[in-house]
Amino acid sequence: MKKITFADSINSAIDLAMSIDKKVVCYGLGATDPKGIFGTTKGLEDKFGNERVFDMPTSENAMTGVAVGLAIGGFKTIMTHQRLDFFLLAMDQLVNSAAKMHYMFNGELKVPVTIRLILGRGWGQGPTHSQNLQSWFAHIPGLRVVMPSSVSDARDLLIASVLCDDPVLYIDDRWLYESEAELDEYKEIDLRKEGPKLIEEGTDITFVASSYGTKLAREARTKLLNYNIKAEVIDLRVINPFKPNLIIDSVLKTKRLIVIDGSWRNCGFASEVLASVYEKVPSNTMINPPYRI
Repeated sequence: MKKITFADSINSAIDLAMSIDKKVVCYGLGATDPKGIFGTTKGLEDKFGNERVFDMPTSENAMTGVAVGLAIGGFKTIMTHQRLDFFLLAMDQLVNSAAKMHYMFNGELKVPVTIRLILGRGWGQGPTHSQNLQSWFAHIPGLRVVMPSSVSDARDLLIASVLCDDPVLYIDDRWLYESEAELDEYKEIDLRKEGPKLIEEGTDITFVASSYGTKLAREARTKLLNYNIKAEVIDLRVINPFKPNLIIDSVLKTKRLIVIDGSWRNCGFASEVLASVYEKVPSNTMINPPYRI
C-alpha cells in the first residue's frame, strides 16, 4: 500500500466528504491559497468550485457565526483556522451559540459544524500563535473535541466530525503533517460512542497521550524496550466526551501511569485523566504516583 502524509489524509477526507454530500462546504483563512493551508485544502477549489470552497475575511467571530447559520439551514461546514489562537475571537459563537443550540431548542435544532483548529508549538511561532488550549474546549458541554494522532485517524475522525450532528472541534498538530503511514481500511466512526484507543500493548507502564504527544509516547516506548520495559500506549483521540474506562483497565494491569499533554499544567487535560484514575483505581494498586508531562 502507498504511504500518505497526515496533511494529505486530511485533504482526502475533506474531498471525500464533499464528494458524498453536496451540502458540505469548506472555507477559512487561506483555504484557496496556493499552499492550501499546509496542503490540507489544496486543489479543493478547482474540484468543487468557489461556491463550496472559499476564503473568508479576517473576522473569526463572523465566519463562525456564518457556519452556525449554515448548519441550522441544513448545510455542513468544514471551517479552518490556521492557528488555534485565532479562534479565541469566536468563543461567543462557539459557546453561546453552537454548543448550546441543541439544548436551548430541546433537540429540535442541530448544528453540524466541523471547526479545524491547528496547533503550532515550536517552528518559530510566537506566544500568541502556539497555545494548546484543548482542555479549555473540552470543558464546554454540547461540544465534541477530537485530536487525531495517526494518518488514518486524521481521515476517519474528520469524516466522523462532518457526519456528526453536533458541533465538533477537530484539533490537528502542525508537527504531524509530514508524518507518513499506510492508511488503514476506512471504518465509520460514531463520535457518540468513540473513545481512547489502545495503540501499543504493554505490561510495565501505561502512557496516555493525544495528538503529537502520542507520537512522543510511541518513541519513548521504543527506547524503553532497550531496557526490557514494555509500555502500553493509549491514544485519547476524543477528549470530549472523555471515556476513561480503557485507561483505568490498563493502569490496573501495569500499575504505573504517565500522561503526556501539551496543554497548560494547571487545569490541563492531563489532570482530568489523573483524576479519573484516582477515582477508580485503589490507592494501594499504584507502584509509583502517576506523573504528567
